[in-house]
Amino acid sequence: MKLLITLIGLVLVLEGLPYVAAPESMQRWLHQIATMPPHLLRRIGLIAMVLGFCLCALAQKTGFFD
Repeated sequence: MKLLITLIGLVLVLEGLPYVAAPESMQRWLHQIATMPPHLLRRIGLIAMVLGFCLCALAQKTGFFD
């Protein structure tokens, strides 16, 4: 449970960082995302999920990150 809470906290820090560092750029970027077709957003989300899963699997199953 401690690891889960730590990971959620880290995700929140990483998600909030661009808003603190460059809020104007984030507004422009979010506007661009809002105008993208849903199928493209779905594809980008799926790719991000697969990459994230692969990174997690790599970190857990190998000694690569030790």
